[in-house]
Amino acid sequence: MRRWIAGILLLQICCAAQAKEYGHYQVAKVISLSGAETGKHTATINVAYLSQILDDLGSHASAWPPVFDSPDDRQRAEHDVSLLANMLETIAENFSADAPMLMRLAALHAYGHNLDIAGSDQLAEATFRKLLAIAPNDPQANYRFGVFYAETATKRADAIPYLEKAKALGVPNADFWLGTTYMTLGDKAKAIENLKSYTGRVPTDARAAAMLDAVQHGKVEIK
Repeated sequence: MRRWIAGILLLQICCAAQAKEYGHYQVAKVISLSGAETGKHTATINVAYLSQILDDLGSHASAWPPVFDSPDDRQRAEHDVSLLANMLETIAENFSADAPMLMRLAALHAYGHNLDIAGSDQLAEATFRKLLAIAPNDPQANYRFGVFYAETATKRADAIPYLEKAKALGVPNADFWLGTTYMTLGDKAKAIENLKSYTGRVPTDARAAAMLDAVQHGKVEIK
């Protein structure tokens, strides 16, 4: 999926913050196998270790463009995401009714999409849909799916119902993403409404305040 850039807005307003170093992980430790002696293998997921890796990945690649200290850090993250995705997809049917695990898998694929790993967009979309099929009113599932769509060019309009639902369910930053998404879709009134809502709650967010000013004064260029 191609991504959108609001030229004047996102390229000039956003600051290039330095990220902390991405960690060094033994990804193979996430899944352990037992039962080799009987020929009936059992896979056990180390959820705590998986969550540690996902938290680190999220601090670098939860949005596009991802931010890393060095090319080596990014390459290591890409390797970890690819390996984790292959490992977890192999046993995904075993946790197809487990909403927290599906959330972790969807987040992993979303990070892969932001890292430009081929096929991650389709996997993220499919996993979010499986998650929402069993947990349609999960606030974070709706929010994260909405954000995932909002950062694409071809499906950004699909973000709106998920972000609106997340906002109704009380997710704090849904109004920010609604504001930026409505902005890229050309709905100035809705963009202003949501950005005003967000900046009213978070007046210290200079980026959002600048976005609101740009929308109100017609200084937004969509590319």
